[in-house]
Amino acid sequence: MRAALYDRYGPPEVLYEGRRPMPSPAPGEVLVKVHATSVNGGELHGRAGRLRMLTDLMQRGFPKLVGIDFAGEVVAVRSKQPGPAVGDRVWGALSRTFGSTAEYVAVRPRRLSLAPAGMDLVEAAALPVGTTAVTALRDKARLCPGERLLVIGGAGGVGNVAVQLGKHLGAHVTALASAGTLDFVREIGADEAYDYAVTGPADLGPFDVVLDTRGVAQEPFRRLLTPGGRMVAIAFDLGRPVVSLSYVLASAVFGSRRVRFFSGDPTHRDFADLTRYVEKDAIRPLVHAVYPLSDIAGAHRALEAGGVRGKIVVRIA
Repeated sequence: MRAALYDRYGPPEVLYEGRRPMPSPAPGEVLVKVHATSVNGGELHGRAGRLRMLTDLMQRGFPKLVGIDFAGEVVAVRSKQPGPAVGDRVWGALSRTFGSTAEYVAVRPRRLSLAPAGMDLVEAAALPVGTTAVTALRDKARLCPGERLLVIGGAGGVGNVAVQLGKHLGAHVTALASAGTLDFVREIGADEAYDYAVTGPADLGPFDVVLDTRGVAQEPFRRLLTPGGRMVAIAFDLGRPVVSLSYVLASAVFGSRRVRFFSGDPTHRDFADLTRYVEKDAIRPLVHAVYPLSDIAGAHRALEAGGVRGKIVVRIA
């Protein structure tokens, strides 16, 4: 089968379309023909070698694969449990590994759900990462109507879903984004939008909930929280990983304004919830650009360049 591969760590140019054996679903798994996938920030760091200890643990040796999420069609089932059937249109994500930017993936049914009815699967591939926004705002922060929400990185893959969901949940939404995406962020629901290059924490606040999708310095933004406020981080500062993660741990001990960090590992329930949000028009997929698998390097290059409105999608089928 065709798949996106790389033989060494480096810039986007190390990526190429190659061939890998087609996966054979193990007992309890389903085989999905992938129509499209998206490019996520963690993949950029992994490909560049910034997370090589983790990447080498997930995939030993080269060539390595990329891709976390997917949207496609079930073509084989080896599970006796109730779940998807051959022909079902689904979306989902791999668990703690890469490899979805390929023609086929073998996964357990708990890692996917039915995709929204009637939605084009290439368009749908922009949304599986949105489960992270749902978990962050609804489950971790318990965002309530009338609260003030700050989304750091409001135009990105997780950020744009957080802006839409925050508005749906009744919050007053403020977003930090790049200058060229501010109108986009306002159009999808932000009540206020500011350029993070010129607007800092001292110019903002207070907020009941802060969602950090970029891995910023957390202490200045934590100071913006109201008493009982919550900050949720889904990324950490790769330039100072020990300091960043230590601060998250310390916040759980000192003071009431805790920083909650989590790395998304969505299951069937999360994808099914996301489908329901889409089907009641609370969230919609936002595709910045679609690249063919043959230009996987271009897709990574586009995300690294910044200024992305929504998601970069890679068409497979």
